[in-house]
Amino acid sequence: MGRLDNVLQPGVKRREVWAWALYDFANSGYTTVVLTTVFNAYYVAVVAKGKPWGTLSLTATLSTSYLLIMFTMPGLGVRADAYAHKKRLLVLSTIGCVLATFGLMLAQPGAVVIALVMLAISNYCYGVGESVISAFLPELAAPHALGRVSGWGWGFGYFGGMLTLGLALLVVTRAQGQGLEAAHYVPWVMALTAIVFAVAAIPALLFLKERTPPQPIAVGSFYASLLQAWAQTHDFFPDFRRLLICGACYHAGVSVVITLAAVYATEAMGFRMEQTMLMIFVVNITAVIGAVVFGFLQDEVGHKRTLAITLWGWVVMVALAYMAQSTTLFWGAAAVAGLCMGSSQSAGRAMVGRLAPERRPARFYALWTFAVQLAAVVGPLCYGMITWLFAGQHRLALLATGGFFIAGLAVLRTIDFERGVAVAQAVTSAEREGLPGAAS
Repeated sequence: MGRLDNVLQPGVKRREVWAWALYDFANSGYTTVVLTTVFNAYYVAVVAKGKPWGTLSLTATLSTSYLLIMFTMPGLGVRADAYAHKKRLLVLSTIGCVLATFGLMLAQPGAVVIALVMLAISNYCYGVGESVISAFLPELAAPHALGRVSGWGWGFGYFGGMLTLGLALLVVTRAQGQGLEAAHYVPWVMALTAIVFAVAAIPALLFLKERTPPQPIAVGSFYASLLQAWAQTHDFFPDFRRLLICGACYHAGVSVVITLAAVYATEAMGFRMEQTMLMIFVVNITAVIGAVVFGFLQDEVGHKRTLAITLWGWVVMVALAYMAQSTTLFWGAAAVAGLCMGSSQSAGRAMVGRLAPERRPARFYALWTFAVQLAAVVGPLCYGMITWLFAGQHRLALLATGGFFIAGLAVLRTIDFERGVAVAQAVTSAEREGLPGAAS
């Protein structure tokens, strides 16, 4: 982070940026261990005892939590902006996710209800925290450096995922060496994940400052806030609306990779568990590179162009994985997926920051969260439906996933990013001066 002061907003201290990035480090361990690698497989095989409804109950629970995030986060975002409560919301969501992750320790064989309830709560709180921490980005980074600062956060976050996964593997390996079954050691992996999350999140909860002043605006119900925020994108922020649609498209594909990569590796490629775990490490390592390198590239060649390059990379990844008959080509596809994952997630967050007026970052990131969570429901559901309709054809389901990235590219072409930035700046100036007619 050389010359860090040149990329920060006036008055922002270095420790505050490090604390902000550490939150990405903290919550990445939750997604890597709970959602992608350990708990999902443990639930289906052990808690649900391998019953046919096990996978369906897992995905249905996650989809329910994503839907709750979709329909409550815009209202929470409006309230956070109105009362300057982003920090308070971040604290509450972090505590909720950590406690519910500890609650997953209770997920013993047959304890289906408690397992699903704790999973739903932890995933909901994670989603709220992810949206709120993103809303701090425009307050920390200078407008010309949103891409690289966002990239630092995502890159640092993947290290957090690798650290938590690495520690979890040590616990699993030692327990298996002692002949213990999963029901004995997975609860300790959940406790470890919660502890890493809690400890790494402390700096953000201590050092992040609430810089957006309270705003005297009417705050209605969650649903009214959602509809109002969406309507405003049509009247005042058309390019941001297109970005939301673009993000929903390509994140549907990204969510498939995050949720079902291990399933595809096992079912289509015949990977053993240790090979799958190693693949996750490879994806995380290349994701760090993608987030950091493409973060700098955004600020040099433009956000829109960088995102287009990334989406074409996703199309290439799908083609490689679909054609892969050997593990060598599939490893190549996994590396490309990591590069694209880090860069596409970082790019979207930075673009929202550029298109959001100064005094309403939380509600803009809440709408972005709505789009991303909608994608998290639609993407894996489409993948699962295709495998069900076509007798377990995982390759066909992956090929269809490529359509989400192509759709994202098509919508991206319609975005006039410079015009969107100009509109955000004009609204910011009007709100600072208290002019009538500024969108509220």
